[in-house]
Amino acid sequence: MVRIETTGPMGKQFQQFASAAAIWAMFVASGVAAVSPQAEELYKRTDYQGSAALLDKHSSDPEVLNLLGRDFFMMGEFHKAADYFAKALAADPRSSEQAMWLGRAYGRCAETASPFAAPGYASKARQSFELAVKLNPRNKEALSDLFDYYLEAPGFLGGGFDKAVGVADQIAAIEPAEGYFARASLAQKKKDYSNAESDLRRAVESAPRQVGKVIELAKFLANQGRTSESDAVFSRAEREFPNSPRLWFAHAKILVKQKRNLDEATQLLQKYLQAPITADDPPRHEAEQLLRQAATGA
Repeated sequence: MVRIETTGPMGKQFQQFASAAAIWAMFVASGVAAVSPQAEELYKRTDYQGSAALLDKHSSDPEVLNLLGRDFFMMGEFHKAADYFAKALAADPRSSEQAMWLGRAYGRCAETASPFAAPGYASKARQSFELAVKLNPRNKEALSDLFDYYLEAPGFLGGGFDKAVGVADQIAAIEPAEGYFARASLAQKKKDYSNAESDLRRAVESAPRQVGKVIELAKFLANQGRTSESDAVFSRAEREFPNSPRLWFAHAKILVKQKRNLDEATQLLQKYLQAPITADDPPRHEAEQLLRQAATGA
């Protein structure tokens, strides 16, 4: 019989492994299948195929099904993603998160469907977002998704400006900065650009460490033709957030769209493609497409 040494560095490693194995065995014995940490890490690193390959496609665990759905969503396979999110919600019907992701998948299905099928998917997206907010009225992401739907969808699909205003008030009550941002979107929809700018600046002031708010202000100024002001906001942000790939991408996208400072846009995109981006950042293929546009000036 071989005796396993449990003292010293190797012994400590064995004890840690045994402890992790015991925890995993406890999950299995209790009928709860934990998501593979490696699969979740691969998702965060944007290796969606690698993440999905590690997961049981026939699992009944809602967290496994959710991660599979997110993997396929990020790979652009929206119908397959919707199937997994629907199963995840059926397995965990009180989860606001599952309903929210199902709405996102249906929304992308609507965007890519035929004119005959799109309205059905859009309605399912709205119903899922409404359910997500009903299950958790403080789910800020679900509220934001529902706000966007109400703001952009026509009335016959359940959209409406008045509905969007109501959700904006809910958002503001939870997080003022997000509320200002929602109200800026409402103002832009009405072409009230003065109030839109004021609310965007209030959003930045309320959340000075949220780079996304700064990006939206810079984009707004650029879209208004105020390019020098937009560039100044981006330059200041790049000093305050020197390691933000999301910021580099946004700045480069504006420059490519407006066909100016393309050398700077190229440098930003090259830096972006070399950075360790996450699932919250724009996908690499979009940066590669912008890089080609910058090279041709198209």
